[in-house]
Amino acid sequence: MGKSGLQPTARQCYPSLGMDQVLLRGYYSTVYELPSRDAPLRVSLDGENTVDPGTLPELLTKRFALLTAYNPRSMLLPRRVNEGRHMMLRDLLIVGCYRVEPALGSEGDGEGPFREPVWLVHSMDRDEAMAFGRVFRQNTIVYAQNGRPELIVTDPTADDVGRTFPGNFRVRT
Repeated sequence: MGKSGLQPTARQCYPSLGMDQVLLRGYYSTVYELPSRDAPLRVSLDGENTVDPGTLPELLTKRFALLTAYNPRSMLLPRRVNEGRHMMLRDLLIVGCYRVEPALGSEGDGEGPFREPVWLVHSMDRDEAMAFGRVFRQNTIVYAQNGRPELIVTDPTADDVGRTFPGNFRVRT
C-alpha cells in the first residue's frame, strides 16, 4: 500500500482510445477464403444476426481460429519478413498439435490491394488463440464457435485486450 492507503494501480503503457471504427469495419468486411471439401468457402463477418447457425456450412459451425503473423500492429513489413513470421506461426501451431490449413483474407471481392494469408486453426481454445495473437502483435484475431464468429482484440494499442466484437457469418458467392 502507498502512503495514501490506496492500492497501487497497474501502469497502463497504452491508454485505450477504443478501436478505430474504420479499421473495425474493415475487419468485419474482410472476405476469408477457407478450405472446404468442394470449393473454397468465401465468408465475411458482416452478416445478418438473423442467420440460423444450423443453416451454415459445416466448417462454420465448428470451433476454429483465423490467425496470421503478417503486419503486426498494422505496420507494413517487407514481404519476406511477413512470410518468415507467418511460417514461424505455422510451425508453432503444428508443434502444438493443431490441425492447420492455409486460408486467405482479402478486401471486398478479393480483387482489392489487401490480400493476407491466414491460418485456419481447427479446434483451438479461445485463450490460446488470443495468446498467439498477442505474441505476434496482431490487433485482433477471429475466433468462431457454434457458428458465431467474433473479433477479439489482442494488442493493447488497438483497444482493451480481450474486448470482443461479435459478428455473423455471411457466406459469399
